[in-house]
Amino acid sequence: MSTTDVTDRSELERVERWRATELERAGYSPEAAARIAARHDVDLHRAVRLLENGCPPELALKILL
Repeated sequence: MSTTDVTDRSELERVERWRATELERAGYSPEAAARIAARHDVDLHRAVRLLENGCPPELALKILL
């Protein structure tokens, strides 16, 4: 594995941790937040807005995934 690959992987892991933290802060469980955070096709702002607009986290997870 090249240094670039390791650096890219580290950056990806940092982004996913940040996304998970923001999702937990919005109201998702740690498990749900980790699942959503790992999916880069899921818009973070949309995920947060669903909860802000009163969608239960379980339903939001079904909608997003």
